[in-house]
Amino acid sequence: MLEGKKAVVTGAAQGIGQAIAELLAQAGADVVVADLDAERCQETVDQVKKHHRQAMAVSTNVGQWDDVKALVDQVVKEWGRIDIFVNNAGITRDGLVVRMKDEDWNAVIQVNLTGTFYCTKAALGPMSKQRYGRIINMASVVGVMGNAGQANYAASKAAVIGLTKTIAREYASRNITVNAVAPGFIDTAMTQALGQDVREMLSKQIPLGRLGEARDIAEAVKFLASDAAGYITGQVLHVNGGMHMA
Repeated sequence: MLEGKKAVVTGAAQGIGQAIAELLAQAGADVVVADLDAERCQETVDQVKKHHRQAMAVSTNVGQWDDVKALVDQVVKEWGRIDIFVNNAGITRDGLVVRMKDEDWNAVIQVNLTGTFYCTKAALGPMSKQRYGRIINMASVVGVMGNAGQANYAASKAAVIGLTKTIAREYASRNITVNAVAPGFIDTAMTQALGQDVREMLSKQIPLGRLGEARDIAEAVKFLASDAAGYITGQVLHVNGGMHMA
């Protein structure tokens, strides 16, 4: 399905990003594992190599343009091209609006939104030259519904959706598709920290009656990265067990 494609996945050291990297490799792609956590990056690299694909770990802070530009330049220098770029890196700094510190607001916007902008901007260069590209951005159900205590996170993810649609319009003529995946509540380290009572409450809000798995999101990304999705651009694929129905 993705045989020989060159993919970059940010925030790929664990959780959803790790699942995406492994599934893209399973589908035939070589994968760059981009993350701040250099030690855990190696775990993902090992998983990719188990599928007999090339893997490269690059320590990257997506909120810093110089880091992002260096990442893209390194991949193009060593692998010649970038076919797939998955903007998965993200952070949370939860709190009610009246108590939210400026630094918590700014940190989330810088990584989740500005980081997606930086990575997309950098990837568009080589993708435009080769007249091919698949960019998949990670949005969130809370970017559509809102969520108490997550004003910064919800705002960043809602903005990612607007960014996705705009760049899709700008670059469709160059055979570059730009889409977003909006996960619901997924069973990762982030949600496991919420406690069993909260997780059970969340499950009751989901028509399918359970939290999603990282693999559910990875499958959606794999589809959007494939030739099967070649006529899909500027869309948001909601993967949330029915919690929000667009």
